[in-house]
Amino acid sequence: MATGWAGDGAVQDQIDATVSDAVTRARRQLRQGPGLTHCEECEATIPEARRKAVPGVRLCVVCQEAHDEEQAAGLYNRRGSKDSQLR
Repeated sequence: MATGWAGDGAVQDQIDATVSDAVTRARRQLRQGPGLTHCEECEATIPEARRKAVPGVRLCVVCQEAHDEEQAAGLYNRRGSKDSQLR
């Protein structure tokens, strides 16, 4: 099926690239080894249950959520919005 300038399978290629980038980013962020007993940003105590559940944990839940929000701000949608595709 012809889709303008895009080759056959171009949409699937974009999806595959997006998933691959996300997996690579997530694997880079995984830590190994024992976690810290206190948050490296706010010095709050990190509960033992969290240290057992998350290997290599370095942040408390509050600081981790703030860090995750900062990281998510840098993401973008490769496909753009529907409006931009219709123009």
